[in-house]
Amino acid sequence: MLSKQELQRYKRQITIPDWGEEGQEKLKAAKVVVVGAGGLGSAVLTYLAVAGIGTIRIIDNDEVELSNLNRQVLHTNRDIGKAKVDSAKGRLHELNPDIKIETVTDAITEENVLDLVEDRPIVDALDNLEGRLLLNRASLQQKLPLFHGAVYGFEGRATTIIPGQTPCLHCLYQGSLPGIVPVVGTTPGIIACIQATEVIKYILTVGELLLGRVLIYDGLTMKFSEIKFKKHPNCESCK
Repeated sequence: MLSKQELQRYKRQITIPDWGEEGQEKLKAAKVVVVGAGGLGSAVLTYLAVAGIGTIRIIDNDEVELSNLNRQVLHTNRDIGKAKVDSAKGRLHELNPDIKIETVTDAITEENVLDLVEDRPIVDALDNLEGRLLLNRASLQQKLPLFHGAVYGFEGRATTIIPGQTPCLHCLYQGSLPGIVPVVGTTPGIIACIQATEVIKYILTVGELLLGRVLIYDGLTMKFSEIKFKKHPNCESCK
């Protein structure tokens, strides 16, 4: 049941066709885990929070550094040295006090990833392939949707993985990705908004998800393109 305050807060999105109060109640009841509270995570968390996702779990074991602040918009100068999850939680509660924020400062590992994600849709807001593939394995094992985003400079990409319906993330990334990723702050903002939109669509069961498709953004030419990808015949994860 939505409160009077929630009805007022979400008034503009409740009027969207196929959304309504019923859809808003779905968002309120939803639980989502966002892994990473950096560039991608900042924007994903912001837009999931203001949309009214009822419970958001943030997983990140890093502290805020000055070099983060060109793109990690949940954090400010006064947060330098703080755990990113704590900084993010405080800002998100300012944006929307009606939702629940859970924080985890553990690094995800092979041993704990299933416990950390539980049975929740997973948002991949990481910047390293090793961690992404851990999330991919958890997604496959628990049959959980995985909303992937990645950035490099002015370029970014996003796709949505549904186990049993789409190729997995390992099918897409058979090689390796660079360690230190150069990035302008606008790129994760754009890609994260796409990820957040996919999460909302999934919960509301509206629209068409990025299934078996990678949406690619090129900020230098200001063009979007799309590629389709199939299950890799030698994939180690979803074989």
